[in-house]
Amino acid sequence: MSYYEPLVYLVPPEEEGFILKTVLQKRLMVSRKLLSRIKLTEQGITVNGERQYINIKVKAGDRVEIRMEEEQSEDILPQELPLHILHEDEHLLILAKDAGIIVHPTHGHYVNTIANGVVFHWQQAGITCRFRPVHRLDQETSGVLAIAKTPYVHQQISEQMIQHLVKKEYLAFVWGTVASPSGTINEPIDRDPEQPHVRIVRPDGYAAVTHYEVVKQFEKAALVRIWLETGRTHQIRVHMRHLGHPLLGDKMYLLEQYEEEAAELEATERLHRQALHAFKLGFVHPGTREWTEFNAPLPADLSDLEQWLADKR
Repeated sequence: MSYYEPLVYLVPPEEEGFILKTVLQKRLMVSRKLLSRIKLTEQGITVNGERQYINIKVKAGDRVEIRMEEEQSEDILPQELPLHILHEDEHLLILAKDAGIIVHPTHGHYVNTIANGVVFHWQQAGITCRFRPVHRLDQETSGVLAIAKTPYVHQQISEQMIQHLVKKEYLAFVWGTVASPSGTINEPIDRDPEQPHVRIVRPDGYAAVTHYEVVKQFEKAALVRIWLETGRTHQIRVHMRHLGHPLLGDKMYLLEQYEEEAAELEATERLHRQALHAFKLGFVHPGTREWTEFNAPLPADLSDLEQWLADKR
């Protein structure tokens, strides 16, 4: 049986006499679900090299180690695809995702996804990991994508997301003149009962909070920086439309008042998706326990769009 590199914790003097389970859950932040899984693994939890039950008391200086079995995504076909790797270590793979590519295979779409490319990349590097994206980006959204290499890393970042500790920032090009230089949209979102694949602002929806700041105002559009407190489906697209400023290239949420401008942009054939880019992702790195941020530069199509808008002044 093969294992990932163990997680190691040295018990400090002030934790002398703590129950091992407390150390695992309160210091290493192992979830109850993951802890149950690790307990079933041979040599999953050891103290000073010896397998132990989690109800024992630890001593100062004890070396606590957690081992998880190596896994791989046997249901994902390895496929050589271009990957823009921003960072990789034994815990994480950070990519700059292109627009137009799906993150994970879906029914009827089993190849040409980020997952296929990552599995091939790991196979070539001799790395045994299961494909575990810690968050998702829509097919047409570009930007930073984080992929966990172990269940522990995935759980750690997921918990930070639940507690709203992960920083996710976007750049979006929106139609119109944005009256306020910055603001917050706090409006619930849910499905449109007449079009279930579309989301709308509705009083009985799920809580959704979006913050924005205008970076550049052009003649008929603006570049805005956006950061989220919640992660509802299509949240940025729905909220910006509700504000009266739908995203450029977004046909689903376009307002009638911008149809002429949208048609002019479409005629240039320079933009084939909604103008949304996830440019920054920040969180406490599960391996180093330090705050870490990753940035993806504006892709070529949006840089070209920015120049086109600037030239139209």
